[in-house]
Amino acid sequence: MSAHVGVTRSTGRTRWLTLNGGLWALQVLWGFFFAGSGFGKVLLYDGTLYAEAPRAVAWYGAVSQPLIVFIGVCEVLGGIGLILPAITRVKPKLTPLAAAGLTVTMILAAGFHLTRGEYALVPANLVLGAVAAFIAVGRWKLRRIAPAPLTTARVLTSLAVLGLLVLTTFVPTWYTMTHAQF
Repeated sequence: MSAHVGVTRSTGRTRWLTLNGGLWALQVLWGFFFAGSGFGKVLLYDGTLYAEAPRAVAWYGAVSQPLIVFIGVCEVLGGIGLILPAITRVKPKLTPLAAAGLTVTMILAAGFHLTRGEYALVPANLVLGAVAAFIAVGRWKLRRIAPAPLTTARVLTSLAVLGLLVLTTFVPTWYTMTHAQF
């Protein structure tokens, strides 16, 4: 099953956008977002950072430190799970499961913010959750990724993605949280 949307350029050539390509783009974007967002929460295991955090993010003051760190770990693993199992093709069924887990996380976050009267935060939770749900359905039903033997090229690609994630997301988040004043 292949879903294509044709886009005609002025040159007369047709460029095909595929459902698979769209899912990959969303997986990478959402994967980096959730891994980065989660990493910021994981850093709150440090008592000093946790004590300062409510000045930057009000809801942190209403949640225990272990729960924030747990949410962060779930988001980091979910973000990585959106990308790595699919790239390596080792256990690619983990990708829609990661997306489903992130969907549940965003539904719970939206409910939490509603109970606190933080209505401005709910639309972001709903959009993040809806796209995660789309990825889950897309990778579970519409455009599955077949498992395959691990190759050197897939390992190198995965390492490159992890390196990019560390350099573009984890390092800046760590630096900002440990060197900036809230």
